[in-house]
Amino acid sequence: MSVDSDGTEDAGWDVDPEDEQGLAVLAALGRQLKAWREEAGMRAADFGTAVGYGEDLVRKVEGGKRIPRPEYLDRADEVLRAGGKIAAMKADMEQVRYPKDVRDLAKLEGRAVEMGTYNHHNIHGLLQTPEYTEALFRTWRPAYTASEMERMLAARMARQSIFERSPAPTLSFVQEAVTLIRPIGGILVLRRQLEHLLEVAQLPNVELQVMLSDVEDHAGMGGRIQVLKFADGTAAGRSDGAFYGRPVSSPKQVRVLELRYGIIRAQALPPRSSLAYIESLLGET
Repeated sequence: MSVDSDGTEDAGWDVDPEDEQGLAVLAALGRQLKAWREEAGMRAADFGTAVGYGEDLVRKVEGGKRIPRPEYLDRADEVLRAGGKIAAMKADMEQVRYPKDVRDLAKLEGRAVEMGTYNHHNIHGLLQTPEYTEALFRTWRPAYTASEMERMLAARMARQSIFERSPAPTLSFVQEAVTLIRPIGGILVLRRQLEHLLEVAQLPNVELQVMLSDVEDHAGMGGRIQVLKFADGTAAGRSDGAFYGRPVSSPKQVRVLELRYGIIRAQALPPRSSLAYIESLLGET
């Protein structure tokens, strides 16, 4: 996280001047935040102190010139006693915080000719069974409503149409070993999930590798990584531990993610050994 010249943490991200939709959303958000602050009788400087950010950054957010971080909206909601109305704006910010050309990685997966991904907390969404996905969503807090669960489950399963594409994209997955033993949804759900991994790994365009927990030199300690390559030679990627977790598309930034993912693959078990490892886990489950 960067720090502003006044010593406070950066309130958010720069706005893409060519993203007309994002600019409109940010302008509306800024007007609402300013109205809440003025109704509370607070000056921008006092509000900045209360939420832990500088006055200049507060004015940038209110002027629609800065994309606020989720924690900024949470603090603003608390300070202004908005009862969740300001915090609820985080959903809108989630849609505009990323560059417009890489805003929706799920859509980008649909046209990728090559994809590599490393996951450390749970099975990658493209590899999940419906039962595993539903059980995973049930662990999230605050809890989702039944309609929200149904919508999200349908959306995740729809992404798996990538396996039906022709010509088939080249897909590479590296899964942290702990994700293969954590019984999300119970033992039966885990068994079916492991069986599904073995089935998917038999596809000629899929390579599945396991990163063992006793690896000392681990390039994936920064979190998840995803790299997507497209037919026109361009690429996009995302990593929890790089570029503030934002999707990126510049060649220089993508190369950083490619380097890290390449090292991760080299450190993980080879595909054949990985399948043998999963089969052994299935036999013990």
